[in-house]
Amino acid sequence: MTTMHSPVLEVAVRPRRRWPKPTLLIGLTLLLLLLVAALFPQLLARFSPTDFDYEAILKGPSLKHPFGTDNFGRDVFSRVVYGTRIDLQIAVFTTLFPFIFGTLLGALTGFLGRWSDAIVGRIADLVVVFPFLVLVIAIVAVLGPGLTNLYIAVSAVGWVSYWRLTRGEVLAQKGAEYAQAARVLGYSPSRVLLRHLLPNAVTPAIVYLMTDMSLGILLGASLGYLGLGAQPPTPEWGVMVADGKNFMATAWWISTFPGLALTLAGVTFSLIGDGLADALRPRA
Repeated sequence: MTTMHSPVLEVAVRPRRRWPKPTLLIGLTLLLLLLVAALFPQLLARFSPTDFDYEAILKGPSLKHPFGTDNFGRDVFSRVVYGTRIDLQIAVFTTLFPFIFGTLLGALTGFLGRWSDAIVGRIADLVVVFPFLVLVIAIVAVLGPGLTNLYIAVSAVGWVSYWRLTRGEVLAQKGAEYAQAARVLGYSPSRVLLRHLLPNAVTPAIVYLMTDMSLGILLGASLGYLGLGAQPPTPEWGVMVADGKNFMATAWWISTFPGLALTLAGVTFSLIGDGLADALRPRA
């Protein structure tokens, strides 16, 4: 006796194909353009970002200098393009260590609980008592200006958010059926944590990482503007905005185009974060 298969039933049980959101595709496309500019700036920029040209001081946008020149005759377009590498580096190094350290520490304390969770929780409370930016500026001021000290300062403060996210997820996941089944099967605590709990708890931290990268770029630009981040003549967008602040009435392009680049980078990581949040969100 043959069994009849209903095409209606087959269509009903077939899983839906999930397409990426347009925001994620747009964000990844913009990120690709930024990476090209960061990795191959010589393909886009005709001039050196640091060489002076006293015959082209404060020239407005033109075919030769699309973004104009600054008060030293340097090509603003070239400096914006070469600055992409510096600012993407800031985005990575201000978030990579806090993400790794905060995520692993959050998973460990959420899994172990008791005294380890209490000790780390008190340290985290002590860190968040002070405003984030004020604490970072204070640490950089003590260590001295520069990108390396900026990374140290942000790493010393930024891990708390990742710790809280991962700790909360591990606390919620370790009572789930799959975690209990892993314990019943005799798996070691380290395998339960690293192979089962952590992969299911790290999603919020990954989504937050994208948003934090945009905040890292803005933070690096802010400290560069204050003279505590990248130092002149480094072509960093925040430094360039600071260089042009005294010429806004006569040479608006010196600060405007680096400011637009900052906005573009911030929007790029925000779009990726929003798209990842939707793509990784569990659906019924």
